[in-house]
Order: sequence, then C-alpha cells, then structure tokens
Amino acid sequence: MNLQKLVYYCQAWSLVWDGKPLFKERIEAWANGPVVSELYNLCRGEYFISDIPKGDSNNIISKQRETILAVLKYYGDKSPQWLSDLTHSEDPWRKAREGIPEGVRSNKEITLASMEEYYSSLQEKK
Repeated sequence: MNLQKLVYYCQAWSLVWDGKPLFKERIEAWANGPVVSELYNLCRGEYFISDIPKGDSNNIISKQRETILAVLKYYGDKSPQWLSDLTHSEDPWRKAREGIPEGVRSNKEITLASMEEYYSSLQEKK
C-alpha cells in the first residue's frame, strides 16, 4: 500500500515542481486510495519490493530523481494508515470518488489536472 501512495505523491509533486507528469499510467481512485493498476498488477501479493521487473531507473533524469527523493524524504517514513488517511482527506481522491459509496470498488481516474490544481494550492500556502 505504501508503494502506491508514494508513487501517487511522486506524480503529484512532479506535476507541481517539474511541470509535467513523471509517468503516463493513469491513477485510479480505488476504495483504499489512489492506485496505478499496472503497478498493482506487477507487485500484487508482494509485501516487500526490491526490484520491479519492468522499467529502468537509469531513464530517470536528474530533476525527476530530485522530486522522487524529496517525496521519499517527506512521505517515506509515514505508516500505510497515515498515507491512506491523508490521500482520503485530499480533494483529488475525494472528487474522483464523488457519488461512489465508501468501500465500493471504482476505477475512476484521478486526473492530472485535479492533482496539479490541488497540490499547487498547497505549495502556494507555504
């Protein structure tokens, strides 16, 4: 669960700090929070991930690496429950889940635009 939330925050802050998405896969508003279904399918059933069989970290440019490291520094030591509670309290996930009862499955997309708008507003407050 932590991996999904950390990937979500990497995408969100990449939109704000770098002005573009970190990856092309869509993020869906699942009942337990934001999920990249492709990543979920790759890592399903694993509790510790040391290597993902798809992709190459050498393709990450310096600016992207800085964003990822900043996200990990801030969010990386948080518990799965803390991260879940946080994503559930924020507008992008909540708006994507509008009209969907709590706990009910959904694959509605959390749009890049909603992420950029919301997290940009947080940046402005600092």
